[in-house]
Amino acid sequence: SADLDNERLIREAIEHEFPEDGILGEEGASKAGTSGRRWIIDPIDGTRDFVRGNRFWCVLLAIEEADEILAGVAHFPMLGETYWASRGCGSYRNGELLRVSAIDSIDECCFSPNGLHAAAARPYLARVMDLMQQSWSVRSYGGALDACLLAAGQMEIWFEPKVEVWDLAPLKVIIEEAGGVFLALDGSRRIDRGAAIGCAPGVVKQVREAFGVEG
Repeated sequence: SADLDNERLIREAIEHEFPEDGILGEEGASKAGTSGRRWIIDPIDGTRDFVRGNRFWCVLLAIEEADEILAGVAHFPMLGETYWASRGCGSYRNGELLRVSAIDSIDECCFSPNGLHAAAARPYLARVMDLMQQSWSVRSYGGALDACLLAAGQMEIWFEPKVEVWDLAPLKVIIEEAGGVFLALDGSRRIDRGAAIGCAPGVVKQVREAFGVEG
């Protein structure tokens, strides 16, 4: 019910301010629009954390035009942190400008694999385990927070084996505007390929090799 109510509030605000824009929401909001822009909503990302009272859930919101994310927000109410970015204008945590890590060696990396319990992760488990064993540390707080920590230079590698466009839309621009690399497993930058990798630029070649991503 919280998911549904939150999506309704966001959808109504968008429709009031930008009536010609399209909308796509995890909880069913769908509107084609006529402007060429589309808002992508995940009203509560990390529902299991929300239900258990953990602090790592967030609200995700992005705006897309011509298959490119123009701006995105990841708001963590219980942490008092809002990560946001707009194309060409940088990436921020509250008012702090973010920059990804300069680390360029896997053995100095903090690696965050998520969703390894999902059936979609099975083809990648051997690769993930190998990368975990090479890494300096392994942490997993929840997909969106880990991606944001990557943008803040506190993680170097983030992997999601099963995600939807509303999970990724704002995280893509937050990572890229902080100087990071965002990849689908087919080597593209698309958010509709069902899986995603984010990493610091210094380790992108090693990460591509580890996951068999061409480019």
